[in-house]
Amino acid sequence: MLDQPLIKVILLVGIVGVTVLLTRSTAGARHQAVRRLLLVGFVLLAAMAILFPPLLTQVARFVGVGRGADLLLYGLTITFLGYVAASYRRMRQLEQQNTILARQLALNHAVHEARHRPKES
Repeated sequence: MLDQPLIKVILLVGIVGVTVLLTRSTAGARHQAVRRLLLVGFVLLAAMAILFPPLLTQVARFVGVGRGADLLLYGLTITFLGYVAASYRRMRQLEQQNTILARQLALNHAVHEARHRPKES
């Protein structure tokens, strides 16, 4: 743990940040604003990495990583984990909505059938 302490702290903070964002409510303008700011930041950082590759290597060395490509890989790993977690969370929400809708549809169908069933004498 003593070697490359800065990058380890940055990566751990990144993981904690993704975790906090995913455990908070996704509703509201504030959450959308944060997502948009993160997207703009990502686009700017990607453009900088493409236009100035030596800068990425300098940043990597500053935080204790040998190459810029390794730093990029670490960042992509955290991003991927965040994406997988967000996708799982969204899938669970959709499954819950489908369950609620299926139950409601079944109840409505049962009520409709009961109302339109011919009376037996």
